[in-house]
Amino acid sequence: MTPLVLTLIGDDKPGLVNAAAQAVAAHGGTWLESRAARLSGKFAGIVSIGAPEAQVEALTAALRQLESAGLKVAVERGADAPPASAARRLEIEIVGHERPGIVRDLTQTLMSLGANIEEFSSGVESAPFTGSEMFRAQIRVGLPEALSPSDVRRTLEKLAGEIMVDLTLGDE
Repeated sequence: MTPLVLTLIGDDKPGLVNAAAQAVAAHGGTWLESRAARLSGKFAGIVSIGAPEAQVEALTAALRQLESAGLKVAVERGADAPPASAARRLEIEIVGHERPGIVRDLTQTLMSLGANIEEFSSGVESAPFTGSEMFRAQIRVGLPEALSPSDVRRTLEKLAGEIMVDLTLGDE
């Protein structure tokens, strides 16, 4: 099976995921992993699939036909899965008052440490009693062998104090 990564975006309406899933199944493909969300009235998703090499071109064409229904589709060949590494992972949760630059500051710090962001999810919500906007993010990072979780913790705790957020770290 050839690994493919799809990105999907369009006006949110029922049936978008099903239309993509039908095209994948009709060409012998397997839906392996996905993330999708409604963001600002749009449906946005990323999907990892496996498809027989002989069907990749036809599947790509079928997925692109979904654009006539208002779903923009991009298809990229994925890399063959790398061998499982002994990389350590760290779970990070950030909560604080919303302000511009939180994601930039956090990702810049992680990049400078050499940590690889494997999964990132964030949103803004109302605080229970005050109603003020609160930023919340959950992040999973892979750490290079030379980087200890305690080094990450110290660096992120310093950043948390500067940008006024609460930080929770836990090993995966």
